[in-house]
Amino acid sequence: MHETVANKLAQLEQKFAAMGQDMNAYLEGLLQADYLTYWDYIHLDTLLSLQNPKTAYPDELIFVTYHQITELYFKLILHEIAQIADASPLTAAFFTARMQRVNRYFALLEESFVIMITGMEREQFLKFRMALLPSSGFQSVQFREIEIVSTDFTNLLIEPPTQAASIADQYEAIYWKRGATELATQQKTLTLRQFDKQYSARLIRLAETYRVKNLNQRYQELEQAGQVTDELRTALREYDHRVNVRWKLSHLRSAVQYLHKEPDDIRATGGTNWQTYLPPVQQQRIFFPELWSMDERRNWGQSVRQPG
Repeated sequence: MHETVANKLAQLEQKFAAMGQDMNAYLEGLLQADYLTYWDYIHLDTLLSLQNPKTAYPDELIFVTYHQITELYFKLILHEIAQIADASPLTAAFFTARMQRVNRYFALLEESFVIMITGMEREQFLKFRMALLPSSGFQSVQFREIEIVSTDFTNLLIEPPTQAASIADQYEAIYWKRGATELATQQKTLTLRQFDKQYSARLIRLAETYRVKNLNQRYQELEQAGQVTDELRTALREYDHRVNVRWKLSHLRSAVQYLHKEPDDIRATGGTNWQTYLPPVQQQRIFFPELWSMDERRNWGQSVRQPG
């Protein structure tokens, strides 16, 4: 026991000496420090103070809390993708393990979306949503970042760019802008104008940074080196289908549940054109085109079940 403690102290002394630090000062600090508690570690009181509904309708608390939970999962997904992007050297085993983590996060998100679909009273939602104008889930910058770091930027465009077009120029043709148009005038909604003002520079920088290290590029590297495994292909196909079909179909079901009304559908809070924007068969976004057959791409978004 004493020998083990002595070895640990010797290792600590070497560590702090290498950094030009006095180990005794750190040990004194350790003696003075209080014990760490769970609530301090996760900042529980702060976390529980962040849900601030704008109305008195009880179900609004569900709405805001669920969206915050979703953003935390998005943060974890971006964390995993960044590890893949920066891995050197990158192996198929590392790539696969991180993608399996990401798929688990999206599986949880997809399964939990029933909270949004059936977990609130429709009449309450239609009332409190009016206090949220013009904000919209469309403005989730982390989801847009997930799309950008997952694939070549050209795969997110409505039409192929000209050869000399910069990322900044291409950004104006990104597919999601088509969904944020005024239904009557076809002009940019305030929701989109707010989003672009807040985040366009950030997203353009991200796209430039990930031009050569997005998930599709890193997959291509391993493919060219003959190191891709069937397990990795399966994980990437699952991810592609979860994000671009299943997740978006979940949103569509929620919109239909709350916003569909005969004879005219109710407008989304941000004025987004959800009827034509949300269906994945309309968007036709695919992160890894080479992993799908012509028939699978042609029928993209027509089934919840992953092809193959």
